Amino acid sequence: MNKPVHERKCVICGKPQDERYKPFCSKRCADVDLNRWFSGKYAIPAEDETPPGEPKE
Repeated sequence: MNKPVHERKCVICGKPQDERYKPFCSKRCADVDLNRWFSGKYAIPAEDETPPGEPKE
């Protein structure tokens, strides 16, 4: 017998993912995630770059 493939969950609410909105279950959850990026709730850590010509400390 074929075993069911492990169903992945929406990263926002935990419901099953929808192929159209991967890794989310709906447009609503995709929009919630986008809003979190726009509002600054999510951030990618970065180091300040030294301007060209200045020695690094």
